[in-house]
Amino acid sequence: MTTKPIIVITGATSGLGQLVAIEMAKRGAHLVLTARSESRAEATQKMIKESVPAAEINFFYGDLSLMKDVSRLGQEISDAYPKIDVLLNNAGLHAFEQRITSEGISEMMAVNYFAPWILTHTLQLSLKAAGSARIINVASEASRNHGELKLPEDLINTSDFSARGSSEIYGKTKLLNIMFTAELARQFKGTGVIVHALNPGFNVTGLGRELWFAPMLERVLKFLHIGNPRKGADIIIRLMIDPKYQETTGGYFNVGTGNPIVPIHPGGDKEMENKLWNDTRLVIHQITK
Repeated sequence: MTTKPIIVITGATSGLGQLVAIEMAKRGAHLVLTARSESRAEATQKMIKESVPAAEINFFYGDLSLMKDVSRLGQEISDAYPKIDVLLNNAGLHAFEQRITSEGISEMMAVNYFAPWILTHTLQLSLKAAGSARIINVASEASRNHGELKLPEDLINTSDFSARGSSEIYGKTKLLNIMFTAELARQFKGTGVIVHALNPGFNVTGLGRELWFAPMLERVLKFLHIGNPRKGADIIIRLMIDPKYQETTGGYFNVGTGNPIVPIHPGGDKEMENKLWNDTRLVIHQITK
């Protein structure tokens, strides 16, 4: 009797995460999904079960913008699953105005960067116990529009920004995902855990959820066959299961071709990536103590 691979996915109640969850259920995975809303979790479970009636799905609930919630969520998953084969840090947010969480940090930084950092850290023993686990971080080529990275200032920056200025902040969080991936790969060297990041391309799903014209824009883009999320889901699944991506670790790969991408500086700068790691650890300690 073969054991089903345990796959943890954040942001699985919509968009890329939902598509990946359905496809991996078809491939026989046991899905462990995070959600903030019970109603959206139920709708997602129903959708997956319609495609795969025998799918095994468990939901864990928490708010990924609150670091103490993410720590609790990770601990609950870790307690329930002493061995995890894949962690997909997929949940993301493009906010068009600054919102500061009750813990005093920028919501976009919290969801896009701190949450994957904490969840990965909390699940590391379960991942290492698998012997050959994979961690997949959804980054973006939006990282090239990050302005100038200042550490540790950018991690705790709560300055207001406009809708136009939001792109730079979003790009910065995605650059941090890439840098985190490279440093995490070094931290996990020799454990059997492979870590990769990816650019999912431009995707319609969840696009500009905070823009009033988003539903209309989404219909137009679908009609024009622009921003097909299945392409983004495809590269995620390949990174999860294709043996060739197990030959290296710490990579950043492109939608479509699956080829490696050289990230924009300071991505690829080992000293800066290590500084980011240490600064992040200190900031998270301050938030969660």
